[in-house]
Amino acid sequence: MFERNSRFLLLLCLFVPFFVPLAVAQEAGLPDGFVYVDEVVPGVNVELRYHTEHNFVGTPIDGYRGARCILTREAAEALKGVQEDLKPFGLGLKIYDGYRPQRAVNHFVRWAQDLSDTRMKQEFYPGVDKADLFKEGYIAEKSSHSRGSTVDLTIVPLEAAESEAELDMGGAFDFFGPESRPDWPLLTPSRRAHRMLLQTLMRNHGFQPYPKEWWHYTLKNEPYPDTVFDFPVQ
Repeated sequence: MFERNSRFLLLLCLFVPFFVPLAVAQEAGLPDGFVYVDEVVPGVNVELRYHTEHNFVGTPIDGYRGARCILTREAAEALKGVQEDLKPFGLGLKIYDGYRPQRAVNHFVRWAQDLSDTRMKQEFYPGVDKADLFKEGYIAEKSSHSRGSTVDLTIVPLEAAESEAELDMGGAFDFFGPESRPDWPLLTPSRRAHRMLLQTLMRNHGFQPYPKEWWHYTLKNEPYPDTVFDFPVQ
C-alpha cells in the first residue's frame, strides 16, 4: 500500500504543473514579439516611474508589477543602435517608460476624473488646471505606449546610477506644460542642443518624436500599429 501511494504522489508531482490555468501561464512570460529591453540594450539605465510613487498620480500605477522595461523586439533593437551611437561619448540612455498596459491608461483616466486629487500638481502640472488635462491632450483613453513600440527616455552618463544627474533637457519627464515641447523657444542653447541630440539619434534609428513631449518617441514602422495590449509589466 505504501509503495502504491508513493507512486501516485510521484505521478501527481510530475503532472500537476501541466494543469496550471492558461491565463496564469501566459502572465508568467512575455507575448511573442516582446522583450525585456535590458536583455537587448547593454548598459541601458531604467527608472520605470510608474512602478513607483514618483509620477504625476503619486502612487504606483495599475499593471506595473515589476520595474523592468518591456518593448517590442523591433523597438528594442532600434534603441540598441541609439545606445551604440552614444557609447563613444561616454553617454547612454535612461528609460522612464516603455510598453504600458491598457489598465495603466485606465488608471490615468480615473485619476484625471477625480478633480479633488491634486497632491502632485506642484511638481508635474503647476500651470494647468486638472479639469483641462483631457482638453489639453495630456491624458487620453488610449496611448501609443500600449502598442509596445513607444518609449519615454533621456540621456545620461553611461555609468550613471539612478541618483546621478541626467543631461539637462530644460524640463522634467512628464511635466505637463509648453516647456515640454521639443522645440520650446525659451530653451538655453545647451538645453536645446541636448534635446536635438536625443531627437537626431532617435530619428536616425527609426523613431518619430511627439510634438508635445521631448522624451516621447514611437517607432515609425511599429509592428503592432492597431493592437492595444494589456498584459502586466513584471
